This record gives sequence, structure tokens and C-alpha cells, in this order.
Amino acid sequence: MAIIEVQDLVKRYGSHTAVNKVSFAVEQGEIFGILGPNGAGKTTTVECIEGLRRPDGGTARVAGLDPRDESRELRQLLGVQLQESELPDKLRVGEIMRLYSAFYPEPADWRELIEALGLRDKLGTQFRGLSGGQKQRLSIALAMLGNPRVVVLDELTTGLDPQARRDTWDLIEQVRDRGVTILLVTHFMAEAERLCDRLAVIDSGRVVAIDTPAGLVAQAGDQQRLTFRPSAPLEPAELTTLAEVTSVEQRGDRLVVTGSSDLLAAVTTMLARRQITAADLRVDQTSLDDAFVALTGRTIEN
Repeated sequence: MAIIEVQDLVKRYGSHTAVNKVSFAVEQGEIFGILGPNGAGKTTTVECIEGLRRPDGGTARVAGLDPRDESRELRQLLGVQLQESELPDKLRVGEIMRLYSAFYPEPADWRELIEALGLRDKLGTQFRGLSGGQKQRLSIALAMLGNPRVVVLDELTTGLDPQARRDTWDLIEQVRDRGVTILLVTHFMAEAERLCDRLAVIDSGRVVAIDTPAGLVAQAGDQQRLTFRPSAPLEPAELTTLAEVTSVEQRGDRLVVTGSSDLLAAVTTMLARRQITAADLRVDQTSLDDAFVALTGRTIEN
């Protein structure tokens, strides 16, 4: 059963249409990702769902509630981590958590959240004394504080170091395992692949695909890419004679060979016959990055 329903959502800023008839549904208990480059309309879409912006067309509902007209009821079941948020500079972390806990009838144990997000030694630190990554983790804790049924996380791990990012991913998976539905906005491919049950790819304000991460990758084609340095001279044209090979590119002393899922076996067999060793061999499968390029014609960084 869908807990979030978005139908033909439109949001304009003057002559610019930031969100153009976006539609999707999020099922109870799943992690649903919105993936796209900066400026694609991801944040504007979720701000309409949260009730922070009023759409110019279409509808958005969370657990049957209209964010425009039932915002008070919505706040009791929706937790939000904004892409950018500020708190009073002189409030200390412990004070912030105790204060915000009082806003909810049945708050989560804020001490457990602080521990899980690695902020225990910052309880006495003023907000202005936190680093960007620490502020981000505090905003995640605040989003979880009300024991929400639905959590919206916008650019969840921006500013976090690799270890903090992985720790946060673990926490999000634990939250989902308790039955909480998570709407995750991201432009990090690894984050989307690790966390999301399904993804909506948004580009230039439009949904261009909705599928599981594996399903999106399959749409781009099941290919392998081999990169290696041959131990003896090897003409690229010799590899293109193999049925499994679709392209060969020379990059300095290395060859980059692209082809079907049987590519590795075919190429290594041929090299063995020629008594050539594939030094520094790297094997890559079609990735979510490849799928995004195939769907939008550009990389996520653009």
C-alpha cells in the first residue's frame, strides 16, 4: 500500500518549470530514492511533499494527508532532514535534543540517536562550534526524533567523511527495518545502490525512469568492461574479431575492451592462446552511473 502518492506534480518559478508533472508512489516500509544531478528538481519535489512549498499543479499526499491543508497532522508522522538547516548558534547539542524531544508525544530516545550518529562527545558543544558534517548528523537525529512513520532525507550524507557515511547508512537501514518508510534524495550513486529498494531518476524536472537499482542497470545493458596492459604487443583489431567484443579503446599502454557478459572468458582465452598476460586486469560491470548516462545523456555531476 502506497504511503506517499505524487501525481502530476508541477512547480514553477516565474517562467522556469522546476518540477514538470512528476508522478510516483512510495510503498510502506521501503527506501525510495530520488536520484538526479543538482538542479534537477529533486529538492523542490520533496519540499512540496513536506508542505514547505505549494505546488502549481498536481497533488502530493502522505498517508492520505494533503501537505498544503493538513500540515499539523502531517508533522506528527513525518520526519524531515533538510538539505540545509540552521539552529540558534548558542544552543548546545544536548539542549537541542531535549528541546525538540518535548515537541513529540512519544519521542525516540535521543541519547541513542546521538550515540548512533557519533555525537556523544558533542553534547556540550554549541551549534556554531559544530563542523558541517556534525551539523548534518545532528539534523538526521532531529528527523528521527519523533518516531516518524515517514522520513525524508535530502542529500543525507553530504559533508560526511567515508566512515561517517557508512555508519549513517547502517543507521538508515536499521530505521527501515523498524518499518519506517524513507524517501531519500541523493546524487551519490553508491548511496542509491546501497540503500534504495527503488529509484526515481529525475532530470530537468521530469521523471525519466522508476525501477530498482538492478532494474535500471539492466536497462542500460548487461555489459562488461575490461581494462588491462598486455604483456606483448596486441592490435585492438584482433580483439574486435571476437563475437563478445563490442568496442576496443587504446589508452596509452592499456586496452579498454567492452562487450557482453561473457567478455572476460572470451578475451582471456584468446590471450592465453597468444601467450599474452593481462597485467593489472580490472573488470567492471555496467553500473548505475552507466544507467544514468543512458537515461539522461549526461553524467550525474553535470
